[in-house]
Amino acid sequence: MARIAQHALVPERIIVAERSSMQCELLARALRAEHEFEIVGTASNSKDTLRLFHEFEPGVAIVSADLQDGPSIGLEVIAQVHAKNFRTRTVVLLDRSDRQLVVAAFRNGARGVFFREQPYEMFPKCLRTVLQGQVWVNTTEMNYLLEALTSPQSLHLVDGHGKSVLTHRESEVTYLVTEGLSNREIALKLDLSEHTVKNYLFRIFDKTGVSSRVALVLYAMSRQNPAHRTPRADGGKEGHFVELVV
Repeated sequence: MARIAQHALVPERIIVAERSSMQCELLARALRAEHEFEIVGTASNSKDTLRLFHEFEPGVAIVSADLQDGPSIGLEVIAQVHAKNFRTRTVVLLDRSDRQLVVAAFRNGARGVFFREQPYEMFPKCLRTVLQGQVWVNTTEMNYLLEALTSPQSLHLVDGHGKSVLTHRESEVTYLVTEGLSNREIALKLDLSEHTVKNYLFRIFDKTGVSSRVALVLYAMSRQNPAHRTPRADGGKEGHFVELVV
């Protein structure tokens, strides 16, 4: 009888960037207990973190918003990586659910945010979700992202070179999508037919490489021109985490 070869699942490569070497080691040690993950490197400053990205281009990078270099340096690191179109998906570690930090994390290219006050048991699920091409964010933080797009003037999507991604009309349609309007409501708002709105959405999806309205909102957050951002007052209610397919 012929033997059937059993191939073990190849662990997903992960890098950890924390604000101290001790925190790196503690998190790496916990994740090593999950046999589906392989920790290929740790770092506590921006220079070493970028080196690990270039050397391994891992499946997931866990990056603290604050590194030894200073506050929010981790967000600058993931912005640089995102601009270079690395295939790595990034989860940002935050001390708390801060509106500005959450919005900045996703604008800079994060695929998930995780708060230190949350139970560690949720963290492996967060990583699995992100590895599956989904987004890890709870309803409160999703509201932060939606509210950051409330001004039509603030919605100006640009590519890595600062060039506009959409036409003026496509930007208007995208903004109304982020407001939660249906095709019919958008048509009435812009004095268009529903068929025309659908055609605009097909073009917008094609240009942005997304396939759903939720994905379009998240794309808008990651590609919004910083010069057009409008701050909002704090607010929102606590909610459960949701996994958004993008």
